[in-house]
Amino acid sequence: MVTPDWPRPVVHWEMVVRDTERQADFYRQLFNWQIAEGTIMPISAGLGGPEPGPGGHLRAGGHPGISLYVQVRNLHESITLAQALGGSLVREPFAPAGGSMLGIILDPEGNRVVLVQQ
Repeated sequence: MVTPDWPRPVVHWEMVVRDTERQADFYRQLFNWQIAEGTIMPISAGLGGPEPGPGGHLRAGGHPGISLYVQVRNLHESITLAQALGGSLVREPFAPAGGSMLGIILDPEGNRVVLVQQ
């Protein structure tokens, strides 16, 4: 049973790419994105949409794809519900240095979603 709750906003996104410089150049030219240099290449939130809008980043990896970071009230309850609905847990909850608690799931079709503890 689903209980009344609140909309879960996308608070961040990640694009994993094989060639960070090529992809950064592509998106800089295509969308005029401001992309910083580094291992994790932050991308500022865009203009014109709901403000401030979610920012994102590019990073190198062998399996290209896009991940949404979605804010949830209770990380453990959300993981349990995702599994009950046919999703699967990829990574147990963890907190990167100085960051929010995160948990990684796959939806029933294998799309990666990072749950962010509110």
